[in-house]
Amino acid sequence: MLKKLQRKQRLYNKCWGKQIEPTKKVQKSRAYLIEIRYNGITTDQETEETNMLYNDFNKELVNLQDLNIINFDNSGEMNIITCEMSRKKHHCICCGTQTDTVHDYRWQNIKDLSAFGKPTVIRLHKRRYRCPNCDKRFFEDNSFLPRYYRTTTRLSAYIIDKLRDVRSYTSIARETGLSVSTVIRRFDLVSYPTPKLPACLAIDEFKGNTGNEKYNCIITDPESKRVLDILPKRYDYYLSSYFNQWNSETRDKVKFFISDMWRPYTTTASAWLKNAVQIVDKYHWIRQIIWSFENVRKQEQKRFSKEYRRYFKHSKTLLTKKFDYLTDEQKQQVNVMLYTSPNLSRAHYFKESFLKILDCKDTSSSKEAMKNWILGASDCGIPQIEKCAATMRNWLTGILNSFSSSLTNGFTEGCNNKIKVLKRNAYGFRNFSRFRNRILHIFSHQACLHKSI
Repeated sequence: MLKKLQRKQRLYNKCWGKQIEPTKKVQKSRAYLIEIRYNGITTDQETEETNMLYNDFNKELVNLQDLNIINFDNSGEMNIITCEMSRKKHHCICCGTQTDTVHDYRWQNIKDLSAFGKPTVIRLHKRRYRCPNCDKRFFEDNSFLPRYYRTTTRLSAYIIDKLRDVRSYTSIARETGLSVSTVIRRFDLVSYPTPKLPACLAIDEFKGNTGNEKYNCIITDPESKRVLDILPKRYDYYLSSYFNQWNSETRDKVKFFISDMWRPYTTTASAWLKNAVQIVDKYHWIRQIIWSFENVRKQEQKRFSKEYRRYFKHSKTLLTKKFDYLTDEQKQQVNVMLYTSPNLSRAHYFKESFLKILDCKDTSSSKEAMKNWILGASDCGIPQIEKCAATMRNWLTGILNSFSSSLTNGFTEGCNNKIKVLKRNAYGFRNFSRFRNRILHIFSHQACLHKSI
């Protein structure tokens, strides 16, 4: 009956859209509804149940244990959550006596994760208990706020998680509403110990300009795609002291050592990783012949006129590319350029014969082909090619080992590119320890993803 009367109150004029005045019968029913709503026990029970549901919903929304929501205000520029902890017995921090005596209350503002597009502040009504035995005063315990902190634990965890990306400290501070120094202090809680030595090691340097050193060193495991450690220096004396911290049994388990053509790496591996097969990365020794040929081209094109010099410069891709990969038209263009310069033609011949060595599938065939090329290039009369032949002779063992293994330094070079992006976003790092932890923190997330895949 009451529902029918309520429907009659919402009758509208079809022509003008105005509400029709309720009749006397409807007015009496409305008064009856008001009397039921505000008189009787039923209304108080409904209000209590509504408040309970509202508080439970706020607890689930805030997601903090033992926290009772008193008020929630989002009318200003930030969300202010007024709350207090559930009262319970505590043990004295001095004598351990259990007490429930409250000495006084104090207010504390705590920064939390942003919600609904606004920064959030928890206004906590803290209790201070008093021990009846030793008269010690102490604050109540809570699980979301460490001692002497003004930020919640989950906000600190959020900051550390966001720092897995190559973002700067300033961008994280701007997002969370904290200062840059606070974000740095939160990240300083993260530290990575010295790793275990895997069966395969790869080492390379990158330009870090950190710790009063121009170049820093990175050690990776290319098989499991993990960054193991970051070193402040790349010199042999520091590398020797670094590998000296493991015993000989652990070092002898390393089977492969991959590096570029930097002599301290190989000398360190020979002294401390005696069972490891030293491999020179393919990219680093292949580009030696490309650089030598490019130096010959630059030297020869200086003898031509401006028009021909510009034509040779714009055609360097055709000259450096493998001749078998060119089209017939491109081969004709290369032949015309080689015809104009005998030295460039001879250098191009040694470059092509060197690239054919890459088709060898095993160590024995590549060893024979490499020795023949070195003998021919050593007395070719072109200083650039002769220098390249001397380099190949000095690094022949590591170069030949790269033919029998598919391991390269490609993963390490990719990590160096990401480190450069991190350094550029942060405008450089001065503290090496923090720089090392930040790099290891970024790539630790990628290692977990690689294991899950």
